[in-house]
Amino acid sequence: QVQLVESGGGLVQAGGSLRLSCAVSGGTLRALTMGWFRQSPGKEREFVAAISSSGSSTPYKDSVKGRFTISRDNAKSTVSLQMNSLKFEDTAVYYCAARIGSLAQVVEREYTYWGQGTQVTVSS
Repeated sequence: QVQLVESGGGLVQAGGSLRLSCAVSGGTLRALTMGWFRQSPGKEREFVAAISSSGSSTPYKDSVKGRFTISRDNAKSTVSLQMNSLKFEDTAVYYCAARIGSLAQVVEREYTYWGQGTQVTVSS
């Protein structure tokens, strides 16, 4: 059973940076496609970024392109989301997700395993 644990969330001023990490256990990271999603109060959970099992494909939500970077370290079994130039509207609970397969997916229902989430709050 794949288990995901997020860390790195917190409070940051607008324009600042945070780096989220997702520790993967119970499975081989190189066999997994990974994704980050987020949910703001009163809104549905939405796609943020994904990375294919090879790392060669990294789709992003349009509003985070150029600001967020997803990466993976198979040797350390971790996936990271570097978030720069944060905006108030980036405030949300961020979730790490995983699925067995090679192709990066942007649809929530394609993912099988989910972390508990980490809160990111950006003050304006």
